[in-house]
Amino acid sequence: MEINVSQLLKEPIGSSRKYKVNETIDITGDISDCAVSGEVSLLRTQLGVLVIGDLHSELELTCGRCLSAFQHPLKISFEEEYLQTIDINSGLPVQPASEPGSFTIDEHHVIDLTEAIRQYALLAVPMKPLCREDCAGLCQECGHNLNRGPCGCLVPTVDPRWSKLMNLR
Repeated sequence: MEINVSQLLKEPIGSSRKYKVNETIDITGDISDCAVSGEVSLLRTQLGVLVIGDLHSELELTCGRCLSAFQHPLKISFEEEYLQTIDINSGLPVQPASEPGSFTIDEHHVIDLTEAIRQYALLAVPMKPLCREDCAGLCQECGHNLNRGPCGCLVPTVDPRWSKLMNLR
């Protein structure tokens, strides 16, 4: 997702623009792209352009308990400053950013939001995704998905070494 900010860079500090986003972006690095939509605000700063985004998407994840695939909604909120590399008036290179890994505006005065959206989307993915809060998971004996009903396994017996602890209930 690229936005030309040459006109915004010619305006005074504090000038702003708003853009609607409706793009497909490769978030996870696999073959499937995700549709991302929402709104992005651009604000002219002294060093470049501040981008504030409120986006949403849906990502197919695998449940951490039952291993079923499910759709998970993602809310992607981010705020990043894109720094100038070329002065808009003179066309001369600007002093490089002191922070390594900072986002920059390219030599054609275009910002590419794809990497920022991808990074913030990955941060929004839960560490242990669950298809639902009360997911029962898999049977430890046969691997049956317990969300679909009980399996035919026998009730596990208690290890005799732990039987005294059963009396504490």
